[in-house]
Amino acid sequence: MNILHIANHVKQSGNGIVNVMVDLACEQAILGHRVAVASQGGEYLELLKQHHIDHYKLDQTRKPMQMLQAFFDFRSIVKRFQPDIIHAHMMTGALLSRYLKGLSKYKIVTHVHNEFQKSADYMKVGDTVIAVSHAVAQSMAKRGVHEEKLRVVLNGTIGSRRNTGMEEVQLKGRSIVTVAGLNERKGIADLIMAFSIVSEQCPDSELYIVGDGPERERFKEMASQSAHSHKIHFEGFQTDPRRYMCSCDVFVLASHKDPFPLVLLEARESGCAIIATEVDGIPEALDFGRSGMLVPPKAPEKLAAAMLNMLCDQKLRQEYKHSAQQGLDFYKVERVAKETLRIYEEILIS
Repeated sequence: MNILHIANHVKQSGNGIVNVMVDLACEQAILGHRVAVASQGGEYLELLKQHHIDHYKLDQTRKPMQMLQAFFDFRSIVKRFQPDIIHAHMMTGALLSRYLKGLSKYKIVTHVHNEFQKSADYMKVGDTVIAVSHAVAQSMAKRGVHEEKLRVVLNGTIGSRRNTGMEEVQLKGRSIVTVAGLNERKGIADLIMAFSIVSEQCPDSELYIVGDGPERERFKEMASQSAHSHKIHFEGFQTDPRRYMCSCDVFVLASHKDPFPLVLLEARESGCAIIATEVDGIPEALDFGRSGMLVPPKAPEKLAAAMLNMLCDQKLRQEYKHSAQQGLDFYKVERVAKETLRIYEEILIS
């Protein structure tokens, strides 16, 4: 089978959409398929090359000149690669695949990773629409995607070819770690407020914020106003944040919206005691509370109470660390690839 994945880039930037696509492409190549990726490029090009995955340059910047060039480039890529399946992970690739299809025989699979974005509406153009969680599938159904077109493939990161060897980092005190993009959606402000409460009652606690994003300076300014600012550490983007997860006492994800965050699977594999908000696909990623403690979103006081419980109760913490690592075989990248291949086969014979 000739499979062409399309995304905006393949940068090693912590972008979950890109990570899922790279994992899928590598695993499908290992399973014996001819695989290519069309994107603007990035650090994962070397990994794709190692797995004999062709890369085609496709600049999908939404500006008139770049889009005009993208039309010509896309047609050239299709002519050269002759895909059976085009798997579009972002809006522009989905629209190019549909509206430039012409007489080409390929089938289009669109993959909805972030259904909260307005652009998710355009992912309806796929012959089949993959959702990363049942919560996302329900949302897309409400947006008008017919049930017969929808498929759910839960994310998986275990066994990712992106992972390399790592060394643990030394964290101070009773450590709380989050790994997230620094934007409002990830609840960073809630976490900083909750930590101020925690630090009053647990003086040796330390908060490590791993990640980068457009609101980094605002959050740093907010943290600087806290009486406990010296215990709030902004660690920036890390190519392999698992070294923080393996070293922490508690892992927290305070998202307001999150379809099915890969980082929770990485935290589970790292054996973390996890606290996360009960929104979108997060409960599915944590086996509906069995593999991590769920708290309401946008509720710093309740988040603080959960953090204090987890930090101060060693038995509870160990129970959650143990439960986090149960059932992880299901979240292997190989399972994700095989389920996706079955979807391809379905639409190719339909």
